[in-house]
Amino acid sequence: MTVTVVTLLKRREGMSRDAFRAYYEEHHRRIGERVLDGYATRYLRRYLTPSDGVDLPMDYDVVLEIDFPDAATRDACFTAIGEPQTLAMIVEDEEKLFDRSRIRTYCVCESVSKLAPLSCAR
Repeated sequence: MTVTVVTLLKRREGMSRDAFRAYYEEHHRRIGERVLDGYATRYLRRYLTPSDGVDLPMDYDVVLEIDFPDAATRDACFTAIGEPQTLAMIVEDEEKLFDRSRIRTYCVCESVSKLAPLSCAR
């Protein structure tokens, strides 16, 4: 059974949305791939843009989704990430990118609704 972890991330103050995304994809993503390799089955970043076009202080900038094959593999990954050298590398890069005080991580329990296919006539 797949276990999904979702993290909400806010860019650091003074960083533009474009600079944030570019740095994440060009640099921080690679760290994620390196530390998740062998544990995670999916590492997905969903960049958020307010639908009304207004940035508010409470808004987040990206939803990070990581899938693991099971809870034991997730726990082993988090243990490995917590090793001092690995954690220091992650934190050093996060400080260039995120408002670390705003990072929120959740384990996901999913429920899916079955909907009828979209019809052309409404």
